[in-house]
Amino acid sequence: MNTSVTSNQSTYPAPLTCAELLIRLLRDTYGVSTLFGIPGVHTVELYRGLEGSDVQHVTPRHEQGAGFMADGYARASGQPGVCLIITGPGMTNMATAMGQALADSIPMLVISSVNRRDTLGMGQGRLHELPSQQQMISGVARFSHTLLDANTLPEVLARAFAVFNGARPGPVHIEIPIDLFNAPINEPASWQAPTLYRAAPDPEGLAEAARLLQAAKQPLVLLGGGCVAAPEAARALVEQLDAPTVTTINAKGLLGRGHPLDLGANAALPAVRELAVNADVVLAVGTELGETDYDVVFDGGFHLSGTLIRIDLDPEQLVRNQRVTLGLVGDAGRSLELLLKHFPEPLNRHGKARTASALRALNLHNDPAFSDFVPLYATLAEHLPEAILVGDSTAPVYAGNHLVSQPAPRRYFNASTGYGTLGYGLPAALGAQLARADLPVVALVGDGGVMFTLSEIATAVEARLPVVIVLWHNAGFEEIRRYMDANGVARLGVDIQAPNFLTLAESFGCPGALVESPAELASALANREATGPVLIEIDAAAWQKSLISTGDNNEE
Repeated sequence: MNTSVTSNQSTYPAPLTCAELLIRLLRDTYGVSTLFGIPGVHTVELYRGLEGSDVQHVTPRHEQGAGFMADGYARASGQPGVCLIITGPGMTNMATAMGQALADSIPMLVISSVNRRDTLGMGQGRLHELPSQQQMISGVARFSHTLLDANTLPEVLARAFAVFNGARPGPVHIEIPIDLFNAPINEPASWQAPTLYRAAPDPEGLAEAARLLQAAKQPLVLLGGGCVAAPEAARALVEQLDAPTVTTINAKGLLGRGHPLDLGANAALPAVRELAVNADVVLAVGTELGETDYDVVFDGGFHLSGTLIRIDLDPEQLVRNQRVTLGLVGDAGRSLELLLKHFPEPLNRHGKARTASALRALNLHNDPAFSDFVPLYATLAEHLPEAILVGDSTAPVYAGNHLVSQPAPRRYFNASTGYGTLGYGLPAALGAQLARADLPVVALVGDGGVMFTLSEIATAVEARLPVVIVLWHNAGFEEIRRYMDANGVARLGVDIQAPNFLTLAESFGCPGALVESPAELASALANREATGPVLIEIDAAAWQKSLISTGDNNEE
């Protein structure tokens, strides 16, 4: 593995530096093919390690964008997103993206520099110095480690990937003092990653769960983002149980598009809440049971009165949010597979009829809260049926959380869950496109939130990523306006001035179109060039008027 240095007297193996070994381990041991980062004076030695490798380096325009790209890459691919970040301001910029990834259990590896070992904590006013970078960032990481000996790098990296592959995933931060980048390091004894198997639930507990489900008359299943790696087992189990099933926002597509047992991410709506409170046995797998999935109306109205069986990789999660009867610690996918073996014959619990009745009662396509967006998603489904939809916190996404059904998991995610940051949609869509070049990707953003990371259009153009950026322009922060109105607060800070988005996009080299109706959106999608990004701006007021004039806002 070592390179050689030739002198006029002899040829001898040159020791690897810490920076060189880091890149080689990421590439050769852990299969990392894409890195996100912005070079800085404290990280240039990492780029010496990148020279000549076949690892793709993507340069965002802001460290927060790097983190969101890594997040989108991980969600779309199932592999950790990896970032190279500078000391100090690079990490404070990165913290928001790590917070979103932590909230949604997304595997992300953040490698940063930090000041020299002999200056750490000294407060000497060094470039990019923080009192304790590691302490600051540990609150948004599964763990944060300061490398003090270059030769421990392989072990620390192995710990990070053990979290990604064997525990509840999330961001991991490793900081390397700048005086260690060039430190000589021993080549590891093996370049092969260890084989790790995820935890399986206790067999006795699994048998008890099966017994309770066999006896259930009105079972209900709740599947969360922890299940996305096992769609076949999830689908087979709910079919054998014949149970109506909530698939959360991060679990969309788990059962396939339009599955007759899928209630979607509608646990906050009355008809599904009625199923929940009347269910005698509830099976919840890989889900936090948190408010951004089960109580998006924030009234505390989601209640479970029956026996609750929970399966989660994190034992602490088993006792949060709802009172559990039986808790099983185990990987969601492995648990679904093992539980399925207890049901060789399908049950008959009238699940399809119960699901259909609830969906009829929801009548989502005619709900005034969602009807403006029914034609939007119908048009996207017609022209881009296989697309990954990546969203910010914006009105179309709030509606899409209820309306959208996808053919497979990892094809719908956004920042309205968990941490709920703004600026996520555009860079996360770029990360998704880098992970899945075989699929179209749509970024769903609003005129307010996109301003947080609008500069990442330049990254999309530079990397020639054919992401379709659908920008809902409703002249400010509409959701906050409604909250202010509902609470009798004067509208301040929400009616913000917007730039000319099309002119800005074109200045980056990104073509754009302004649309005012579903027909115009269809035309823009049909005529786009798929060789790079395109910005499609929807004038929200004009769109709503067009639906009224055509009657499309009441379509089935």
